Amino acid sequence: MNTLLKVTGVRFVPAPARQLRAGLLGWATFVMAGQVRVDGVAIRRTLDGRRALSFPERTDSSGRRHPVIRPLDDYTRREIETQVFAALGFAEAVR
Repeated sequence: MNTLLKVTGVRFVPAPARQLRAGLLGWATFVMAGQVRVDGVAIRRTLDGRRALSFPERTDSSGRRHPVIRPLDDYTRREIETQVFAALGFAEAVR
């Protein structure tokens, strides 16, 4: 584990049943590196059945989407997912 990316204080709010059917499992909140609270991260079930984090975005007046926070690379995304899913007791491995 990269100690600079240490994830703690993971909380989970499950999605309503109607959203579960569409693949949304719920939302996570956590603290990164003991310094930054990350809120509103969706946990989704992908078409191939794995869990994935979906980071919050805002939409501007032109309809363009802008990430509020996001990992800068795939390694970082996998590292965050591994820690969040482990904290929530999800047994499956992140690809």
